[in-house]
Amino acid sequence: MSDLTTLLEVGGPVAALGGGAAYARAKHPAAYWSTVGLPVSTFRLLSSYGSVMEACGLTVAPSRLRVLAVKATTQREVRPVPPRRGIIRPTTTGLRIRLRLAPGQEPADFAASAERLRHAWGVHAVYVTTVKPGVVDLRLVGYDVLRRVRMPRKTAHGPLEVPVALREDATPFVRDYRTIPHQLTLGATLSGKSMYLRHLIAGLSPQSVALVGIDCKRGVELAPFAPRLSALATDPEQAAELLPVLVNEMEDRYDLIKARQGITPGTPDEEITSDIWGLPDDERPVPVVLFVDEVAELFLVATKKDEERRDEMVTQLIRLAQLGRAAGIYLEVCGQRFGAELGKGATMLRAQLTGRVCHRVNDEASAKMALGDIAPEAVQAACSIAPERPGLAVAGDTSGGWSRIRTPYLSLGDAAETCRESAHLVPDLPALKPFRPDVPVRPVETAAPVFLPRPVTD
Repeated sequence: MSDLTTLLEVGGPVAALGGGAAYARAKHPAAYWSTVGLPVSTFRLLSSYGSVMEACGLTVAPSRLRVLAVKATTQREVRPVPPRRGIIRPTTTGLRIRLRLAPGQEPADFAASAERLRHAWGVHAVYVTTVKPGVVDLRLVGYDVLRRVRMPRKTAHGPLEVPVALREDATPFVRDYRTIPHQLTLGATLSGKSMYLRHLIAGLSPQSVALVGIDCKRGVELAPFAPRLSALATDPEQAAELLPVLVNEMEDRYDLIKARQGITPGTPDEEITSDIWGLPDDERPVPVVLFVDEVAELFLVATKKDEERRDEMVTQLIRLAQLGRAAGIYLEVCGQRFGAELGKGATMLRAQLTGRVCHRVNDEASAKMALGDIAPEAVQAACSIAPERPGLAVAGDTSGGWSRIRTPYLSLGDAAETCRESAHLVPDLPALKPFRPDVPVRPVETAAPVFLPRPVTD
């Protein structure tokens, strides 16, 4: 009886501790990783590093000098040598360890064994990045960081850079317009495409940039950001008037660059430029970011007259995509569906959009249109996105690389308030003034009337 009582007294706290750990792992994975997962995974890595590397085929034969030294000093069997390991660096989401490759190894060998390393060390995922020739970083992620997105508190970014989402390796996904000037973003209804667009606009609002929108859904997506927009077209007719103005603005900027290129024999090299970023600060025009929401609406036609207007708009969009980067004009093309059946110019426009972000789509053809020409293996990843995870997407570019990302939640009210607070940063572009949206005046909040208590009477 006494033994049973002792067992119950000991087992109660142990069961409570185990239940608390299981609850934390399910509901608060970051806290669980910091308290339990990090020490356990570190111990596993340190105690099994050599055997795991050998089992994964990541060891090499020892050098002759090492063989002679082992045979001369000990009677041990000479075993293969694993890559030399650096210091383990813990992070809030996992571990980082730097490895020096042995002669004959390449980073692809470690990338092919990432799934084995994940199971051996009990982590959620393992990612391999090349630091320099002969050195790689292993990034061990302790839990699914995309289940509940928490962006890093400090993210280094500069002009025209917006940390808009979190990658599956726990690093921020930064939309850099100077590196990837134009992008195609696809997503079905409730896939999180609007949230992605909301983050971009809110992130660009405090910067010195002109924001221009084309929203053929009568402006329901972009109208809340009207205080910060330099121009807004809410139907194809207005878009047909706005796009030629942007093309003329682009041509004027090329004339400005050409005038600056009056190269003489004594002109310093730093004063020779082929884009606006080489101009002096007092001469450089403000960059322009054009957001096109529901791009398919620009391609759809009902009459012969609409077809002519469509061809003109598509031609102007293609010109902006081909020539706009040097003039500081960048495109963010969004839509639910994008395919060759939209009509003439669709595939040509897609070819100019370097960046690709594909949320959950309704058909495989849209995923292939977004990612098939740059990373065919990413198409299946985009088609497997579950409806229960809005904001999850596959991001790629023409380099062939791709990764899963997820956008954190940002309410429409918070994004609109950010635009209202930065309304004074709207640049002065005379050509776009006729298209400046009307900003509704916010009602003045008045204090509630005060009702004094009535005296009690007979």
